[in-house]
Amino acid sequence: MAAPGLIPSGSISPGAMLGSLWTNRTLLKLLIGREIVGRYKGSVMGLMWSLFYPLLMLAVYTFVFSVVFQARWGVTDESKTQFALVLFAGLMVYVLFSECLNRAPTLILSNVNYVKKVVFPLEILPWVSLGAALFHLGVSFIVWLGAFLVLFGVPPATALLFPVILAPLLMLVMGASWLLASLGVYVRDVTQIISVLTSTLLFLTPIFYPIEILPKDFQFWLMLNPLTHLVGWVRDVLIWGRTPDWALFGWFTFASLAVMWLSFVWFQKTRKGFADVL
Repeated sequence: MAAPGLIPSGSISPGAMLGSLWTNRTLLKLLIGREIVGRYKGSVMGLMWSLFYPLLMLAVYTFVFSVVFQARWGVTDESKTQFALVLFAGLMVYVLFSECLNRAPTLILSNVNYVKKVVFPLEILPWVSLGAALFHLGVSFIVWLGAFLVLFGVPPATALLFPVILAPLLMLVMGASWLLASLGVYVRDVTQIISVLTSTLLFLTPIFYPIEILPKDFQFWLMLNPLTHLVGWVRDVLIWGRTPDWALFGWFTFASLAVMWLSFVWFQKTRKGFADVL
């Protein structure tokens, strides 16, 4: 019989995938809180860094792309503040995605003591990473919302769909995290590969520019990037007051859920060898 809070290591059903999250919810909250506080422990500004860093990056990117490169979203009478808010909406998606992916390959490696404990549910470690990333996303969203309210008034009603649009992103991130957490144990180069990949995706995702300005051939290849759709949908609901193509969104969500479950299966099948490798 499995210990309380632990699903059998061979359990690969979708129910087990979500059941572990619910069963270990108290432990998960504790670990997420420790992850967030530990990141800023000993610093003078503490949690204020979670607010200062996105504001600094926003200011730098806005200056470089709207002033130096004269990038525009094609909106009539567009101001630099409007450009900044559109840019920030896209960055929120990218930062959550890259933060989790960059952290994923070392999740098991940096918690070897948990691997040795039979009763510890290793499958929740990616949830801890995602929970911390969601905290920073929440801080960034508050900054974005405050700026929008001051500069342009109340956001469109479609902004209420923001959590819905995030759902497939979270599924995709969890799937990638389970896969990379496992691969990181067996192939140590994964950490460097993912670092290069996420840096590249920053510029291969239409965050700093509208995809419409690219030649049609390039648009096709960028549309294969899942972040392209997610960034576009987030901007649609938060800024332009448009709803996504629900048929495409439905297929995207189904594909993200499939990736999430298949990656969970991979993690469960490979976790048996973690202790031997480490």
